[in-house]
Amino acid sequence: MTAISQTAGRSLGPSSSRGFFAALAAATYALFDRLERRSAIKTLNELDDRALRDIGITRSQIEDAVTGELKTELMRYL
Repeated sequence: MTAISQTAGRSLGPSSSRGFFAALAAATYALFDRLERRSAIKTLNELDDRALRDIGITRSQIEDAVTGELKTELMRYL
């Protein structure tokens, strides 16, 4: 007796392609978010120390400020 899988003849339906496009969209958003963060870090690194002090960060805090980790660190002290 031969068993035939029900999924063998099934084509890709809307539900499986929907998952693919959702994953593709998530990856695209993640890429653009990373590029935007890199651009912000580059821009802040181009500022002099006085300008950074005016906005309340030091050069060593630039990446944390861009990623949002600096805010979490400051909230710990409040």
